[in-house]
Amino acid sequence: MISPKSLFLRRNQMLLLVLLSSAILTGKPVCAADEPLAAAVESARKTRDEKQLASLKGQLEVQVAQNASDAALFLELANVHFYLLDVYEIRNDKKAAGITVDKAIEAAERSIQLNDKSADAHSLLADLYGRKISLGNAMFAGPKFGPKVKEENAKAMALDDKNPRVWASLGRQYLMAPKMFGGDVSKAVESFQKSLAIDASQDETWVWLAKAFAKQGDKTKARDAIQHALQLNPQSPFVKKTAVSLDK
Repeated sequence: MISPKSLFLRRNQMLLLVLLSSAILTGKPVCAADEPLAAAVESARKTRDEKQLASLKGQLEVQVAQNASDAALFLELANVHFYLLDVYEIRNDKKAAGITVDKAIEAAERSIQLNDKSADAHSLLADLYGRKISLGNAMFAGPKFGPKVKEENAKAMALDDKNPRVWASLGRQYLMAPKMFGGDVSKAVESFQKSLAIDASQDETWVWLAKAFAKQGDKTKARDAIQHALQLNPQSPFVKKTAVSLDK
């Protein structure tokens, strides 16, 4: 008869074998990375530190090459490219921005090909198509990518209408589109407010709400919104740049 202690040890050995087999088949280590990937990406998002983002990009490119069927890895790579895009736009490097937005779109589209049920991926792709318009000639890029922005946001909303990122992306669609193509500042404000009602810790959504209030001509509400953003992330170049523009 097997003793309880022997049974316990045997079960642990079987579990270890299962984990090791999984690691061999997938090419992934059993233990977690020294710094969780999501935490590292979030840290880089807050500061838009170019060296940190470039390092993450390199790490993720290696990982997606080894795990070409991992939708989450492609989504994180798209996010890192998205943040690098901000870095290049801030220093007015249009060439690097143009290359990076295309790489971000490619990674986001690949993520969706692998998992089309991710509301975050569809919202990110909508934002990237919007950036494609702003970086190009709006007369030509708008008709091509504008419908894609709407399509991806609609898919995201259908998948998860309780997702703050989904509402924030929809707000950017309403804010950035010309009125004749569905732009509506009031709807943008409403969308940003819905996003923040779900998660008030989003510093960048507070910035977008400030931009929307400013576009309405309400500088008091705009400054109040940007103060929320500064309290949440005082080191963000995006927050600081918008705060300066509101004081002019």
